[in-house]
Parts: sequence; C-alpha cells; structure tokens
Amino acid sequence: MIIPWQQIEPDTLINIIESFVLREGTDYGEKEIPLANKVEEILEQIKGGKLVIVWSELHGSVNIMQKEHFLRENN
Repeated sequence: MIIPWQQIEPDTLINIIESFVLREGTDYGEKEIPLANKVEEILEQIKGGKLVIVWSELHGSVNIMQKEHFLRENN
C-alpha cells in the first residue's frame, strides 16, 4: 500500500528516508556524498512522484520504491 508522503510527519519522513539511504549502501563513486544530500535527493524524487513510500502488511515494514516497480508488482 502506498502511503502518501504528505500524510507523514516531517521528522518521520526524514527518518524513513535516512533509514532507506543507510541500508541501501549506494556509494560507488570516488567522491562520497553527504547523508543530507542523499536524503534531499530522495525527498525530491518522492515529491516528484518517481519514488513512493510503501507499507508491507506481510513484512510489517515501510520501504521506498520506484513507483513504476511498485505498480508493476501490484497489478
């Protein structure tokens, strides 16, 4: 189930994004990107509709996914 980001308290939204960024471990370049920059980038993609916040009843967890991927998996 998609959780509209607008319905999440701002501090909680940032915590969700930080948790996502930290568990993804996506630093592959020569230059490390600060956590705050990564969080801002993910937040912009959520606001822009490219990424969605989803609740998994099966796993009892929240995740961030590409909207296209979520919709393909759930149709």
